[in-house]
Amino acid sequence: MAAISSLRRLLTQKIRTPTGCLAYATHGNVVGQTEPKQPSFVGRHFLTLKDYNKREVEHLLWVAADLKTRIKTAEEKYKPLAGKTGALYFQKRSTRTRMSSEAGFSILGGHPLFLTDNDVHLGVNESMYDSAKVISRFVDFFLGRVYYHSDLEEFAEQASIPIINALSELYHPLQALADLQTLQEHYGSLKGLTIAWVGDGNNIINSLMMAAPKFGINLKIATPKDYGLESFVIDDCKKNNKRAWY
Repeated sequence: MAAISSLRRLLTQKIRTPTGCLAYATHGNVVGQTEPKQPSFVGRHFLTLKDYNKREVEHLLWVAADLKTRIKTAEEKYKPLAGKTGALYFQKRSTRTRMSSEAGFSILGGHPLFLTDNDVHLGVNESMYDSAKVISRFVDFFLGRVYYHSDLEEFAEQASIPIINALSELYHPLQALADLQTLQEHYGSLKGLTIAWVGDGNNIINSLMMAAPKFGINLKIATPKDYGLESFVIDDCKKNNKRAWY
């Protein structure tokens, strides 16, 4: 059975790839390696990449590359999310994130429901508990672009649907996945690459630190004084990836 979208994995059932093959699509070409069992994403939240191991991230990247080839290159009409509704909640506005998430969900057959603070007030007019319970009854997943990561964590604790982090002040896992996919397309493999980060310690480099070393990517990070990485992010990176350098 053909691989289906990473979103559908987070929402419904287990994903199977053709003949149990884990592969990478690079400019339309697929190079595979056998893997005995595919990871399950059923009912799981996607708040940070530190919650996902190498095999799981590999599989998400494979599905993203597969969908890009099938839909963009082969122009296949593929609607795995038909009948599904997703809430796209944006406390922080973003042209690219809104366009890509809303268009992507529509292309896959789903119905995106765009929400802002003018529509819902998480934890303001009603408790986070009540908001999570109510929203969970009406949609199949919740994608949030918020100011505080703790809000997503609290919402996820009470929700009965998968919660996807589209940005918080701590992590930006979707951006990190997109960066890894781009590197994979251009270099064919992630192992042994070196990424140089020059800038403030922010949510993007935090997310890359949770994933890149799992693939054997070397991170070289230079930040201005007083704009460095949080110590707990460095500790989490070392714990989750076993070897990391700062």
